[in-house]
Amino acid sequence: MVPGSDVAVDFSDPRLDSQHTLLAAAVLHQGLATVAPPTTAQTTAAPHKDPGRPEKGNYVVASSNGTACLLASMGLQLNVTFNSQNKTVQEVLNLRPNVTKASGSCESDRASLLLSSEAEKINLTFIFTLNATSKKYHLSEVSLSADLPDMKERFSATNRSLDSLRGTFGFSYMCHEEQTLTVAQNFSINTFQPQVQPFGLSGDQFGAAEECQLDEDNVLIPIVVGAALAGLVLIVLLAYLIGRKRSHAGYQTI
Repeated sequence: MVPGSDVAVDFSDPRLDSQHTLLAAAVLHQGLATVAPPTTAQTTAAPHKDPGRPEKGNYVVASSNGTACLLASMGLQLNVTFNSQNKTVQEVLNLRPNVTKASGSCESDRASLLLSSEAEKINLTFIFTLNATSKKYHLSEVSLSADLPDMKERFSATNRSLDSLRGTFGFSYMCHEEQTLTVAQNFSINTFQPQVQPFGLSGDQFGAAEECQLDEDNVLIPIVVGAALAGLVLIVLLAYLIGRKRSHAGYQTI
């Protein structure tokens, strides 16, 4: 009996010719064959509509005595990539200050800013670290926890080895240019006109601002280009005067 069929074959029967043997082998192969399960292709969905420039939010973290110990003013735009229904979704959303609450803590060499949005189910944390010797601080860690409508499960991403938004104790960090902070392969933040001061606050006002490298480069580039153009004009003018002097010398009477 061939598995999966009602055909009985006696292979010891000498009357079975080669044609019948091939037929029996084909039936046997069909009965033993297995069908591979279908595979589902992973596709990439188009990014959602650009939400535009985010609104600038002002965030304050207070110490245990009620005084401000961390100030931050910036627009934040989140770029999140996740899987949903066999598709890779690229979500771009702005953090809305009017539905975002700020909290955190301040220590002598560590300060945190937690931005929470219940409406959008987002928790975004910034951690700043201060070097007590050099009196320099920087953004050392960022983490995100989010539960967006298209997500099958809660999204999370963390980076504890960042070195961004660098400043000096008692001074604020400020940048007029838009910056992109890459936290993980599937998560980055666009910052718009950030100004932050996590250490050395005096009252509830920012200290003197230290501008970012991007701003300094944007100021320096026009100066360099202008100086180069001025030098080029001077060279052309000198060449013209020298050539004119030589032409006059050629007409002198000998």
